[in-house]
Amino acid sequence: MTSSTMKRSLAVAVAALAAVEAASTCDVVGTQTSIDLYTNPQIDYTSEQTQYWSTSCGDLKPSCILMPTTTEEVAAIVSILATNNESFAIKSGGHNPNNHFASIAGGPLISTKNLNQVILDPTTETVKVGPGNRWDEVSAALDGSGYTVVGGRIGNVGVGGYLLGGGLSFMSTEYGWAANSVVEYEMVLANASIVHVNENNYPDLYMVLKGGGNNFGIITSYTLQAYPQGDVWGGNLIFDATDDVSTAMLAAVRDFTENYTDEKAGIIVTAERTVATLVDIWVIFLYYNGPERPAGVFDKFFDITPFKINTCKTQSINSLLSGNNWAVVKGSVYTIGTETMPLPDAEHGAEVMGKIFDHWVNVSNTAQLEPGLIASVAFQPLPKRLAQIAKDKGGDMIDVDADIDRIVLELDYSFWSNLSYPKIDQTMRDTYSGFQTIVQDYQDSGVLPKDVYLPLFQNDCFYPQDYFGRLKPEKLALARRVQAEVDPNGFWKTRTGGFKIPSS
Repeated sequence: MTSSTMKRSLAVAVAALAAVEAASTCDVVGTQTSIDLYTNPQIDYTSEQTQYWSTSCGDLKPSCILMPTTTEEVAAIVSILATNNESFAIKSGGHNPNNHFASIAGGPLISTKNLNQVILDPTTETVKVGPGNRWDEVSAALDGSGYTVVGGRIGNVGVGGYLLGGGLSFMSTEYGWAANSVVEYEMVLANASIVHVNENNYPDLYMVLKGGGNNFGIITSYTLQAYPQGDVWGGNLIFDATDDVSTAMLAAVRDFTENYTDEKAGIIVTAERTVATLVDIWVIFLYYNGPERPAGVFDKFFDITPFKINTCKTQSINSLLSGNNWAVVKGSVYTIGTETMPLPDAEHGAEVMGKIFDHWVNVSNTAQLEPGLIASVAFQPLPKRLAQIAKDKGGDMIDVDADIDRIVLELDYSFWSNLSYPKIDQTMRDTYSGFQTIVQDYQDSGVLPKDVYLPLFQNDCFYPQDYFGRLKPEKLALARRVQAEVDPNGFWKTRTGGFKIPSS
């Protein structure tokens, strides 16, 4: 071979290697695998982009959408991603409204839509659930079986992100956070290996997956503890938010949280404002694990009269969750944020709860002219009973102490156009930071207990909120150590969005 021929051959080889290294994930998956792949404007691509709760997420256009049907196909995708430096995202139900958490502009989107198995094993009383399901689909598959799993309170919520964030359920005072009922995770690690994680073989990884988010791998199935389930009672009560109704509602939810006499009861108490904040209502989501509500459990809410609408009835759990889907606002940009507060005692309850509520009203008023604005605040009980059950089931990353009762405040702002996003972004920050200031002021004055642990609920966090920074130091240290073990090169940390574990 002559020198010139050798040089030409070397140049061709170098060019071929560069082409391979430069090939995008979408190109390699499309040419070298049989994994389902869709690009814009194919119908499956455009349809999947509409399956976000926030249109802002759907406006981000991935270079392609990959829809694996097996764990092995997910591992193949991860292997291909390891050959380049593309950012990517993983999507379950699209409930998380934070841009770039489960959505992506310009990189590949891995949709778990086809990882949608729901397999009940009555012998072990477990259910294998794929992350591509929504909770109404899971409950529909189990309908009539006599079993249920701990899951979302609105059926349209996706399985994957909900469980990785901890998961607050109507059933949480019976069974803890939803993550406390995960028996085993099947997952793909950063090195593309497939592992089955449970408390016996990978105890530390098992722990950090219960509230640690998407920092450790892609979950391809969850084995969940199943619980006996018959008909339930529940639905919605809707009231006009007059001053008297609001005062009574805040007193009722405070009392309910402190005197949680029946673990089978679940509730979300939500105030909503829309039509330029001219329409104010209260919406209560009620649940009881039994065909009828016992006397005394929800009486203080039913004593608030008159209510405009009462949909409560005996029904299946699937009917209840599907019926709650009316609360999902379609066709709008959607944001969510949160704060956690100690429950005030009866003496100071009216003052503290009123201060929280009034702050939300006042801040939401500043955005009232944003087109299509709907503002809501939800008061979600986090009683000592829930914390103790979670600990009894082995614990989790949230690791709430059973020393005090708490309320998880959930904030939602939805609006029509991304043009309003800068204003609503600031409005959201002003709302939850104001809640934190109110709590701290009452702690400083002795009205609320001061030296108490108040973690954030990840499923409700706005993108700038410091979820990991609000965890106990030992849990943060565990997350860092496990991440270093299973993802030493920072594959998930640098290539995906979400709440990331801060460096030490």
